[in-house]
Amino acid sequence: MLFIGLTELRLLEQISQSMHRPLGRVPLWSIANLCNKSKSCKHGDRNVAGDLGFCRSIAISVGGDFLGYGEELTKTSIQKQIVDALYLGDRGRASKLLSDLGHANKSLRAADFVDIFKYCARSPDPLFAIETWSIMEEKQIPPNNTSCLFMTRALCKGGYLNEAFNLINFIGEKHGMTPSLAVYNSFLGACSKLCSMVHANQCLDLMERKMMRKNEVTYTELLKLAVYNQNLSAVHEIWKDYIKYYGPSIFSLQRFICSFTRLRDLSSAYQALQYMVVLALRGNTSIMSNAEGKLYSSRVLDIPIPNLESSLQRFDMEEFDEQFVPLKVDAYIRSIEWSTVSTTGKEVESSGVVGLGKTKCVPAMQLLKPSFGNVMRACAQNQNYRLAEQLMIQMQNLGVQPSSRTYDGFIRAVISGRGISEGIKVLEIMQEKNLKPHNSTLATLSIACCQALELDLAEKLLYQISYYQDPHPYNRFLEACDTLEKPERAIRMWAKMKQLKIKPDIWTYELLFSLFGNVNAPYEDGDMLSHADSAKRIKAIEMDMAKYSVQHSHLSMKNLLKALGAEGMIRELMEYLRMAENLFYRSNTYLGTPIYNTVLHSLVEAEESYLAIEIFKNMKSSGFCLNAATYTIMIDCCSIIKCYKSASALFCMMLRDGFYPQAATYTALIKNVLDDGNFGEAFNLLGLGSSEGIQTDVLLYNTILKRACDEGRIDVTELIVEQMHREKIRPDASTCQYVFSTYVGRHFYNTAMEALQVLSMRMICGEDHAFEEKKAEFEEAYILSEDEESELRILEFLGGPDENIAFALLNLRWCAILGFPISWSPNGTSWARRLAANYDSLI
Repeated sequence: MLFIGLTELRLLEQISQSMHRPLGRVPLWSIANLCNKSKSCKHGDRNVAGDLGFCRSIAISVGGDFLGYGEELTKTSIQKQIVDALYLGDRGRASKLLSDLGHANKSLRAADFVDIFKYCARSPDPLFAIETWSIMEEKQIPPNNTSCLFMTRALCKGGYLNEAFNLINFIGEKHGMTPSLAVYNSFLGACSKLCSMVHANQCLDLMERKMMRKNEVTYTELLKLAVYNQNLSAVHEIWKDYIKYYGPSIFSLQRFICSFTRLRDLSSAYQALQYMVVLALRGNTSIMSNAEGKLYSSRVLDIPIPNLESSLQRFDMEEFDEQFVPLKVDAYIRSIEWSTVSTTGKEVESSGVVGLGKTKCVPAMQLLKPSFGNVMRACAQNQNYRLAEQLMIQMQNLGVQPSSRTYDGFIRAVISGRGISEGIKVLEIMQEKNLKPHNSTLATLSIACCQALELDLAEKLLYQISYYQDPHPYNRFLEACDTLEKPERAIRMWAKMKQLKIKPDIWTYELLFSLFGNVNAPYEDGDMLSHADSAKRIKAIEMDMAKYSVQHSHLSMKNLLKALGAEGMIRELMEYLRMAENLFYRSNTYLGTPIYNTVLHSLVEAEESYLAIEIFKNMKSSGFCLNAATYTIMIDCCSIIKCYKSASALFCMMLRDGFYPQAATYTALIKNVLDDGNFGEAFNLLGLGSSEGIQTDVLLYNTILKRACDEGRIDVTELIVEQMHREKIRPDASTCQYVFSTYVGRHFYNTAMEALQVLSMRMICGEDHAFEEKKAEFEEAYILSEDEESELRILEFLGGPDENIAFALLNLRWCAILGFPISWSPNGTSWARRLAANYDSLI
């Protein structure tokens, strides 16, 4: 056993600490030499040796080999201490140690700073990297490619692109060293992440001057930049340049497919996908898997492969499609039978189709699946449902199981071409395969249901969404409720949004004002209770807007004012109008003509003619751009003050300003004429409108029918009813009311009931032959039914596009209860025939 004395042991501890190595790891040959030398020292020399650095003296005395070893250990130790200090956040100590390392000796190299640069690149810590680089420059230590690479990464990750580019350029000019391609690729990668085309172009110019070649990593970074700039032509140029030197691999094709789909080039994406499938089938994928199961290419990136463009051109796409794509893709939803593919990658069990082999199925499917998904989503963006079906069948034949993401794109595409029902069928297929649909998939289906006014299905799908912060599908539901006048359905969805903590946007509040701003309209007039309730609702909505810092838009303010006008809350209407003027004035915008038109219409409906005239004059004096609706409203206002002369003047102003009158304009004019009981002039205006090609509507004819009812003019009533029938304008509830009341007022009760039946039938359908298929249904379920719920079923039509059907069925049911037989040939009744004969005689 080697004997070591106490004195020698203490000396060894000092040396060990100076080299930052534990005592037990000091080589035995070093200990032996050290002990022999220590015995020859005199006691008086020990303090002097300690003052001068005993470790240094002993190291020199034992020869040059130990000197080199000790210096390397010291530099490595200090570099490690610097990195440890940086990890602990002690930058002061790290800077001091860096200074010590720079002044320790003159044999420093770039490799002695690599670990520091590596940490700075990973953190990132660009400032300490610059400090380290300054030490190297001060000591005139030439950099190597490794230190340059990590230094560039540290600067780029810190956002110092200018400094990073200057560094790359500086190294080539001062040190005569050409940075490696990895340095340029790292810089281009940072440009793509920070979306800086200026720096990327500078780098590409420098690479061209230095005659630097490109490798696959370079093309990948250039591809990212082209996609960021939405430059499809650049992507195609990169593809052409790439295949001059490299044969496309599955990984590179995957990147190009992703780029093409993001730029909505479905054709190129589909073609690249087919190349990818061919490579997978041929087995030349060069796919390897690491210990973590992550796939990577085993091909050496820096060695270009001969051009394979000619081989790609020889690939016959039509032949491939015939082999792998069935001909009848239109019948996919109804006839497709999903093949069972095991997780080990067995071949597809479908007759006549060769799938991916056992040895290559698993990695190929892992890479093919997301690429199919990308192209499928591009099909959805381009609404190409036929290609989407073709891709789905191709995946089936290849044994590539679609993911939920792929189904998301497929459902979007199918809905665009085949409708909601087919999308629901695909959703059911997903459920059979135990695939959970994405929240976006459910949202898409719900939006489609809302557009088709299928509220029940839309609500069911929305309730299945677990987490989805985009308010768009919920807004669509609220919009459908507004269209169908179903505020009770909307309030449940609003509560659901609150429960899920979905942040509303301005569209949400625009719909809320339209849905809940008024209480009784359109079926009842407002009263004090409804006014208080409406004010409370508006206050609650505005408080919620303030909570989320959402400002009023023109449409939200318009809907708010419209709600107040519908309730007849004129004072509140004017107050909000002034508030809106101040609000939009502060934001340097104007309220706009549509908002003022809304207020004018509400004032005219409330017969507040003088307020309407005052606002109209202010609009004229303020230089507002009046439109046809403004003039029409004010012409209607003239009927309140009974001034046909003013109405004519406004009509002339309207024509002079270049606005073409519409049906509403003629309705307002006829209303003014009828105030004097001048039916002849009313018919003249009606004929003038027809000659001008005006598309008349039921509101125009109801205006005349109402006045004829007030004056008991049966002749006028019958003439208008027959003219409506010949112009194929269906009556509405008001038409029935005016005609029925006209006959009742003159005591023609049987004629009144007959006219009510005919008009009710015409509300349902204009032609007699169309009633044959509906007769049994209407009679059994609604008109002649003795079921207590029959009238409730009729009332379900209210508030929707079939609202007139509800009034018609109620009228017919009332006629049946009173004992009048129902005729399902309304045009063949004696009343209808008489009106037709009278009309022909007048013409």
